[in-house]
Amino acid sequence: MEKETKKVTAAENAAGKTAAKEVYNKRFEKHMDELRWLYMELYDNSSMYAELCDNLHRFYEERNDDLKAIDQLREASPDWYKKNDMLGMMFYIDNFAGNMKGVESKLDYLEKSNVNYIHLMPFLDTVEGRSDGGYAVADFRKVQEKLGTMEDLESLTAACHKKNMNVCMDFVMNHTSEDHEWAKKARQGDGEYMSRYFFYEDYSIPAEYEKTVPQVFPTTAPGNFTWLPDAEHFVLTSFYPYQWDLNYKNPRVFNEMMYNFLFLANKGIDIIRIDAVPYIWKELYTQCRNLPQVHTIVRMMRMISEIVCPSVLLLGEVVMEPEKVVPYFGTVEKPECHMLYNVTTMATTWHTVATRDVKLLKQQLDVVNGLPKEYVFLNYLRCHDDIGWGLDYPSLAKDGMYERPHKQYLNDYFQGYAGDSTSRGELYNADPVTGDARFCATTASMCGIEKAGFEQDEEAMEKAIQKDVMLHAYMFMQSGIPVLYSGDEIGQVNDYSYKEDPHKAEDSRYIHRGAMNWELAENITDANTVEGKVFQRLDQLEKIRKSERAFVSNADTWTIETWDSSILCIGRYYEGEKIIGLFNFSEHDKTAWINETDGEYEDMISGNKMEARGVNIPAFGFYYLKKEF
Repeated sequence: MEKETKKVTAAENAAGKTAAKEVYNKRFEKHMDELRWLYMELYDNSSMYAELCDNLHRFYEERNDDLKAIDQLREASPDWYKKNDMLGMMFYIDNFAGNMKGVESKLDYLEKSNVNYIHLMPFLDTVEGRSDGGYAVADFRKVQEKLGTMEDLESLTAACHKKNMNVCMDFVMNHTSEDHEWAKKARQGDGEYMSRYFFYEDYSIPAEYEKTVPQVFPTTAPGNFTWLPDAEHFVLTSFYPYQWDLNYKNPRVFNEMMYNFLFLANKGIDIIRIDAVPYIWKELYTQCRNLPQVHTIVRMMRMISEIVCPSVLLLGEVVMEPEKVVPYFGTVEKPECHMLYNVTTMATTWHTVATRDVKLLKQQLDVVNGLPKEYVFLNYLRCHDDIGWGLDYPSLAKDGMYERPHKQYLNDYFQGYAGDSTSRGELYNADPVTGDARFCATTASMCGIEKAGFEQDEEAMEKAIQKDVMLHAYMFMQSGIPVLYSGDEIGQVNDYSYKEDPHKAEDSRYIHRGAMNWELAENITDANTVEGKVFQRLDQLEKIRKSERAFVSNADTWTIETWDSSILCIGRYYEGEKIIGLFNFSEHDKTAWINETDGEYEDMISGNKMEARGVNIPAFGFYYLKKEF
């Protein structure tokens, strides 16, 4: 009997392997011709292509059964991430909970916060003091020791999957740290590894690059090349001197980085954020941004993902206006990224806060709403990075707001120096020559919670909380996936302690990268505290969003004229359900002169019935008005 059972089990195993092979072959055959064509167009190297294909199969076989089961579920429902139940939160592992085991112990809190998508900020091995916040990777297959191990990562992703949470990580494929194994060998003069970067014996070719390539950080890291005295060569370093740009003209670079990508996907990562996508391909006499070959590489990544790990989403970091980032979605027939950041709308939102004028924001949203509904944007108020004022200045100039003085006003406003501001924060990368600068602070501090708390002004605190909640309500109304920055759910303010750390003191971005205050987080059930007020009101909004069909990504979305410069109105419609959102960006009570004549609506916050005509909105107030047909 026992032998018979073993025979059945062996037969089942064989059948399982056959079925798995058929699944893989079907996926590979679907993409085989295009993948080969693109690879050969870029590299014309059949042996490297054959090696890539062999390794794709190997990584598929190494993928565990639980992940393969998720792959199959999501293949059957490819629009799973476009629904209205996705809410993200991003955080640094050490700031949030010490290490990966700590994060695993906080999953109940994340669940209570309605979060089902966590973005773990860079956690791969890097070198303290020259890490750029973790974006200078020294080893793509090792976790920073202070944060844990690869086994801890697998444990965390598995625990998240049991709670139906998705895990996102940064894949920094444009460059490596100078401490990476490849860079070390290149520095020693090994030609094989030098060819994986951009090395030049003298400055003649770098000088040609500098004529056309803009600088990323002209103040803190001027120029695009770094001289290495020990190697007696210049090396291309677009970001910081310790981050060496990879040469994707070398097929070995592409292959090896794809193996790193698949290795991490097999650890249970659901969403791969491709850092600095537009910079990936370099070409002399160009700006080395947004070149056609970048799209070839991202398209190949998408196909490789669909062959080996089709449940994994690609999130592109492309910092441009929505209409200009659209090419990174690819086409319906040949898609590239699944999701992109809505960066410009975020910056325009804060411009609207400072000017109390929704005109540019309305114009921006009209552009986004006019894009194909297949495109999914990630919407956010704050993230780990600074705010750059990349606004539509030609449009602003028509209203007398010119680039340099307006940037000055915005930075003055958010530092608390102008425009009756209640905001607090600091500048980053201020350039006295151009007058350009970026801004750093948490959402709560920008809304006045820090100032009101410091001054112990209860009335000001209520206004600040109202402003904070209104901005989140507006963000939830946008099409796409909303993402919170850790601490925003409890109104956490700026942390100035970074100035005491010599590794961080020069980087003001750490002002909003403070450690999660778990002592304050214990107040989320106490409606008499700032934390409780913010958390509970956001909780209500998050649950409304998850329960109402009109919040799906592919709903019809449009803006409505309010005849008041401070009030934004957004409409959403999906399968017989219509929701109108009204948002007052002013500290004064206002009236939205809308005239929706289709009858009575329900205020989803209070439950009251009302008409959507001539709606009175208190200072920093908002409405979610719903009607079913």
